[in-house]
Parts: sequence; C-alpha cells; structure tokens
Amino acid sequence: MKIRLASVLFGLIWLVYGCAVGPNYTQPKIDTPDAWNQKLMEGFKEGKAPLQTWWTTFDDPVLSSLIERSRQGSLQLKEAVARIFFARAQRGIAAGELVPQVDGVGAAERGRVSEGISRITPPPQERTDTLYGTGLDASWEIDLFGRIRRSVESSDALLSASAENYRDALVSLFSEVALNYIDARTLQERIQIAEANVETQRGSLKLTRDRFRAEIAPELDVAQAESNLASTESTIPTLEIRLTQAVNRIAVLLGQHPGTLQAELKPAASIPAHREQVALGLPVNLLRQRPDIRRAERELAAQTALVGVATADLFPRFSLTGTFAFESAQGSFSGIFNSANRAWSFGPSFRWNLFDGLRIRNRIKAEEALVQENLVRYERTILNAMEEVENSLVAYSREGARREALSRAVAATERSVRLVKERYLAGLTDFQNVLDAERSLLQLQDQLAVSKGEVARNLVRIYRAVGGGWSPERETKDIQSVMNVNGGNQEIPSQPLKR
Repeated sequence: MKIRLASVLFGLIWLVYGCAVGPNYTQPKIDTPDAWNQKLMEGFKEGKAPLQTWWTTFDDPVLSSLIERSRQGSLQLKEAVARIFFARAQRGIAAGELVPQVDGVGAAERGRVSEGISRITPPPQERTDTLYGTGLDASWEIDLFGRIRRSVESSDALLSASAENYRDALVSLFSEVALNYIDARTLQERIQIAEANVETQRGSLKLTRDRFRAEIAPELDVAQAESNLASTESTIPTLEIRLTQAVNRIAVLLGQHPGTLQAELKPAASIPAHREQVALGLPVNLLRQRPDIRRAERELAAQTALVGVATADLFPRFSLTGTFAFESAQGSFSGIFNSANRAWSFGPSFRWNLFDGLRIRNRIKAEEALVQENLVRYERTILNAMEEVENSLVAYSREGARREALSRAVAATERSVRLVKERYLAGLTDFQNVLDAERSLLQLQDQLAVSKGEVARNLVRIYRAVGGGWSPERETKDIQSVMNVNGGNQEIPSQPLKR
C-alpha cells in the first residue's frame, strides 16, 4: 500500500513538472557568409578585434576618460537599468503563481432575525446575534499543463532581453560620445586652419595696399583681398557654434549640464587616429556580439513561450483550496480561539472552458502570428547589421583613400600659393591668381581636416556595427549587481549566443 501510494505521488509530481503544452523553443539557424567580401577587407586584417575597449586603439586619454565617465553618469543607461528592474519584477510576478496563495481573512457581523423566522426556526434563538470569524484561505493552481511555467519561461527571456537592451545602450552611448568628440576635435582643427588662412590673407591685403599706395597695383586688388579676407573670417563663427554644440552634446551624454565640459575640451587637440591596421572578425561573430541581435532572439523566445500560455487554456485548470478559521456567535470576541470554534475545509476543484466561441483557439493563432513577426524581425535585424558593417567598411576604406589624395592636393596647393605670390611680386601675373590659389588652399585644407575626422568617425561606426563596447564579464557583473539590489539572484546569460 505504501509503495502504491508513493508511485501515485511520484506520478503526480512528474505530471505536474514534466508536461508543458505549446512549442519548445529552439534558436533559429541563420545562414551568414563565412567571410567578408575580399574587396571590403582591403586595408583590414582578419583577427580578433579589441571590441570590448575599442576606444583605446585611438590612444587618446581624453576620449577614454569621457567614455568611462559616461558609463557612470549616462541617463540613457539609467533608463536601461530601470527596464531591467521592471523585467525582473514581471518575472517575479509570473513565478509567484507557482506557489500557493494564502490570505488572512476576518469578519465581524451583527445581525437581527425577523420575528417570523425566529418562531419557526428550531430551536428558539436570539433574534439579534454578533458573529466573529478569522482565519486563513489558501489556494494553489496545480500547473498540470505548464501555463504558469510557460509564463515564467517568457518572463525569463524578456529579462534577458532587457539585459541585452542595456548592453545595446552601452554600444550606442560609447559610439555617440566618440563621434561627438571626433566632431569637436575636427571643428577645432578647421577653426585653426581658418585662422591661419586669415593671417595669410591679412598679409596679402597689406601687400596689395602697399602696392596700391606705391601706384604699382590697382585698387581692384585691394578690394578683392578685403573680400577674400572677410569671407574667410565669416566661416569661423559658424564653426565655433558647431563646436559648442558638439561639446554640449558630450556633456549631456555624460549626464551633465551643457557647458560643463567647455573648459575641459577648450584646449585644441589633434583628431583621433588609428595608427595600426584594423582587425575584423568573421560575419558570424555579429550573432554573438551585437546586443540588438541578441535582444531580438530573446524576444522571439519570449513570444514562443506565450503560445504555450495560450494553448494551456484549452485544458482544464486544477486547483487545491482550503480554509482554516475560528468562528463564534457567542457575542464576544474573547473566546473565539477556543478549540470548539475551529472550522476548516479542504479539497480539489477544476475549471474547464467547454465553449467560448473559439476565442482561445484564435488567441493561440494570434500568438503564433506574433512568433512569425518576431522571427522576421530577428532575421531583419541580422541583415541590417550585415548591411551596416559592410557600409562602414566601404566608407572607412574609401575615405582613407580620399584623405591621402587630399593630403597630396594640399601639399601641391601650398607650393602653388608660394610660387604665384612670387610671380605676383615680380609683376608676372595678376592678383586674381593669388586669390584663386589662396581660396583653393583654404578649401582643400578644410576638406582634409573633414576627411581625417570622417575616417575616424567611420572607424567608430565599424566598431558600433559589430557591437563593440561591452564585455560579457563586466556588463554581466554590473547587471547582476543591479538586479541583486533588492534581493534575489536571477541569473542573466553572459555568454554569446550560439550560432
């Protein structure tokens, strides 16, 4: 008899915890190229890229400091942390249904029975009574078909997705800080170029005035020199406005008030440059590193589990309910806890929807459609990531070639300016050629500065495109510490996704 009872109990436990309706999630296999296009790899080398701390490859202490400070102060990251708290709480709500619910209850009621009822109700009773009651009500849904477990499974996946959202915020934040920092340094160099050309053009203006006074040059040369100088001077305020905006943007990204970094970043510095050949991993690494792809995969898993939640409504729900209370109608609360006043009840119950106008089945179809939507979104996220990487590779490579061409053009134009001035002083050419050479020099120097900045920006875009800026060890530890602030130890997956 004992063996039979144990077998029954074991079978019940297996049934409760071993059965869950709905599809079991498996990560979809997405085909990716085995390698990048050979033309895209010009200027790159295959190898392990320093993704976790890619900004250190620029060897710029100020940039590294700004990025580390943004990790501590960014409001964007604090929003992502709040979403982790929310997902963790939602997971706790779902898991709470796995255990019995116990409520404390109590009531005090005074009532009067009508005279007619008191005459016919044997034995004779008082017409006015006071009733007292207090105790516990308990209920427990036996999760035979896995409705609750599928809900917990979905919440677990969404919790992981919120962690990937935090990592994605890191990738975006660090790249935005770097891009704006490069903008600021580029604008500083462009301002220096404009100011240097202003000084050169002031010299040309003085030269034309001296020659005009000596009556060896027309007044037209003076007017043209004045116009050229004023035009160059007019470009500086616009550049200074954009510089202020870039520095203020960095401050906001760090969670500080605009203007906070103006003094720190006011001293001009060179545009960050990567002086080594860039290493780039294989396309499949995108699936393991990019948080937005990882997040889309976790959201797909969460939605797949919800199909099981909806499917479980096709089956009956079994529950165990019970009550234990003390009840008294003696008119005094003081004796309610006497053993004679005990009352209890216990027993199983079930509820099974037999007809609902196909609402449950249509709800299942709706959840399955959302699974397909999430699957397509996952595939689209991967394709967009591949496109972003390839576009960044092309932009970095071709802008580097443009920068080299501009460098040669600037050197040639500087020589041209020197030669044309010599010819002008010798009376062998007119001043218009001097103006044209000076304008070309300013334009090319400015374009070169912009190109140098764009090369650095494109490199940042490459690192952002491949999901650089977070590490499984550090970010998992940070997220785990965040989640444990209010207790609990729900784990967040730290390892990259499998292919």
